Formats: sequence, C-alpha cells, structure tokens
Amino acid sequence: MTAYDVIVLAGGAAKRLGGADKPGVRVGGRALLDRVLAACDGAARTVVVGDRRATARPVVWTREVPQGGGPLAALGAGLKLTTAEYVLVLSADLPFLGPGTANALLAAAGQPGREGALCTDPDGRDQPLVAAYRAEPLRRELALIATEHGSLAGLPLRILTAELELARIDAGPDAVFDCDTWDDIAAARARIREHGAVLDEWITSVKNELGIELDVDTGVLLDLARDAAHGVARPAAPLTTFLVGYAAARASAGAGPDEAAAAVAEASRKATALALRWEAEAEAAGQGGDAAGGPAGGTKPDAGREGTGTP
Repeated sequence: MTAYDVIVLAGGAAKRLGGADKPGVRVGGRALLDRVLAACDGAARTVVVGDRRATARPVVWTREVPQGGGPLAALGAGLKLTTAEYVLVLSADLPFLGPGTANALLAAAGQPGREGALCTDPDGRDQPLVAAYRAEPLRRELALIATEHGSLAGLPLRILTAELELARIDAGPDAVFDCDTWDDIAAARARIREHGAVLDEWITSVKNELGIELDVDTGVLLDLARDAAHGVARPAAPLTTFLVGYAAARASAGAGPDEAAAAVAEASRKATALALRWEAEAEAAGQGGDAAGGPAGGTKPDAGREGTGTP
C-alpha cells in the first residue's frame, strides 16, 4: 500500500449552516470529521487544519494564516507538517467517504506522469478536496502561487489544480457528497438509515463509540441471535451475543485484532451449536420424543440397572 499523509481541511466558516461547527455536526451519531478520519486511518500522519477538538483518533492540529484565509491557505499550512511522498487532501464534511476511494485516489496519483488524482462529481466537476497529490509538485506549485500573488490567502483551489497533471476518477456520488447545508445534513442522516446501509452504519458507530478496532463477521452474530431467539426464547438473543462477546474477550485477552475476531467466531460457533441443540430438543418434545427416540422429557429408564441391586 502507498505510504501517505493526510490533510483534512476543517476550518471553514460554514456560512450556509449559519456558522455552525460543521466538522462537529453528527451524522449517524458520529461527527463529520470523525467519519472522514475513519476513511484514511492508514495515514502515517494526519494533519487537521482547523480548531482543536476531541477526535476518534490522534491528529496533528494547525491553522491557516490568516485564519479564514481559504482552502488554498489551509492546504499550504497543512502541507508544512507532512513528510510522506503522497498527500491525501480531504474536506471535513464527507459523510460517506470510504477507504476504497482513498486507496483509488492514491493508486491513480501514482501512475506515471501524474502529479495527483482527484474525484469528479456526477456532473463531471473536479473535487480538489477529495484528492491525492504527490507532495513535491504540490509544494512547488504552492510556492510559485504564493510568490506570484504575495500569499495564498483568499485564492481559489482551481489556481493550483490547473497547474498540475492530475488523473480524474469517478468514485460515485457518495464519495463526493458533502454537507454544505442543513438539507444536506438531513439527507445524509436519512441515507444512513436506509435498509441496505443501516446495520453497517450502526455497527461502525458502536465500534467507534466503544473504541473497538475489530472486524467480525456480523452475519455469524446475526445468525446466532436468530437461532437463540428461535430455539430458546426471544430475550436469549441479546443475552447470548453479550455472553459470546465476553467469552471472546477473555479468550483473546492480550491478543491482537485478528485473534480477537477468531475468538468471536469460535464462541459464536459454540453458542450456535448449543442453540440448535435446544431447538432440536424442543421439537422432539413437541413430537413426543427426544432426538434419540426416547419419551418426551428426555428421561429414559436405566434398563442396565434393573435386577442388579444397585440403588
């Protein structure tokens, strides 16, 4: 994987949000800034240009000079704190940005003859704040622009992108969906609750809230909950999944994420097998016998003891 740093621009005035703290606005219970940070957690260094705040993972903070000097000034301030050959540049208001888009940008930026890569929106417009750049030409062009104009403050990003050899990728509308207005925020909040997305969004939010970095097969856990609810009793589903998590934590204490995920899978397998045995016994009881063909209740006379004098 390409080594890279990331610069997240989080210092805008958010005028169309009435001056609200846009990076801190929550979508799916998670701040917009944290959602963007989750998409680039493989960065060697993460620089956020904006006011300091609590974040889901450690970052380096800086501000553009002067504050409110615009995206080009913010990019210049962030670039001073990076050292990697490639720099991912993102705005802080992208609720649906994912690691796949970040990786695609870095791969495209590394193509021969390219000095970076950026996403385009569904209308074909460039999105220079959903982009990856080679650091050396980025520094070169920013220095030339600052010399020509006296500073970077107040200048549009298109002055920069026009001077770079950039690849363009269509990462789909979700990757470049940004939240500039309260209508955008409402649309993002509604989208994460759609049937095909709500479960993954919820699990990701829970892991983020609990500080868990663990990839598990949620399908296995859902199957376990279904089997426990059906074969035992409905309240058994949440209680069983809790006990599976507790058992997995004990079994993998001190181990890494891969071992912990394996422990969850093994505990789930055992609990599922137990739930299926309960279900089989219940079905056998309803048919008047157990799985071994004995009478209902599962108590079979101990024929081997008859006439032996054994109490």
